[in-house]
Amino acid sequence: MMDHLLQTRWLGRLNYADALALQEETVAQKRRDPTIADTILFLEHDAVYTIGRAPDQASLRGGSHLPHPLFQTNRGGQATYHGPGQLMGYPIIDLSRCGQDLHKYLRWIEDLLIEFLAEFELSARRRTGLTGVWIEDRKIASIGVGVRHWITMHGFALNVCGDLAPFGQITPCGLANVTMTSVVRETGQNLTVAEGAHIMQKLAPHRINRLRIGAELQTISI
Repeated sequence: MMDHLLQTRWLGRLNYADALALQEETVAQKRRDPTIADTILFLEHDAVYTIGRAPDQASLRGGSHLPHPLFQTNRGGQATYHGPGQLMGYPIIDLSRCGQDLHKYLRWIEDLLIEFLAEFELSARRRTGLTGVWIEDRKIASIGVGVRHWITMHGFALNVCGDLAPFGQITPCGLANVTMTSVVRETGQNLTVAEGAHIMQKLAPHRINRLRIGAELQTISI
């Protein structure tokens, strides 16, 4: 019987290249053995800019001025910044167990983020036609995913704390004049990325049934 385990892992600080390699390895393992648990990797990156597969890369504003390394990667979407103070969530989930519905998957990630933010009495929302999560007109979380043989990689970036100034060097997600915000900026509370990850590790396994079809759930945190 296929195993419907959901595993979450907190990896701490990891550079982008190593995190990408770990995702690739985990996706390959799941392709070889479909019974391997779905996994969500939670981590924090060293400062880096990334951009997806879009042929229009105007959101980089040329790119030569960027103060941190740039990676072109195999997710969807325009340029964004990742760095200290940002919680990265990389779900490695077999969508063949979930109706092979990418739209539903994106909405599931947004719902997870909205529920996380409600823990801090923040009223977050979607915006019509835009992927991500917002506090009024301020963007607090970005989403960019990739799918191989219906197995997901990449995921979301949630601004918890830290310096938001590096976003000013690009046009974040291709959205002109967007204001980026964070949990700490909105609430004034002290919150670390590790603390945010701990909350997500408790929340996500109890929400995976909204994505899956008829799955019985167990959870493991590492």
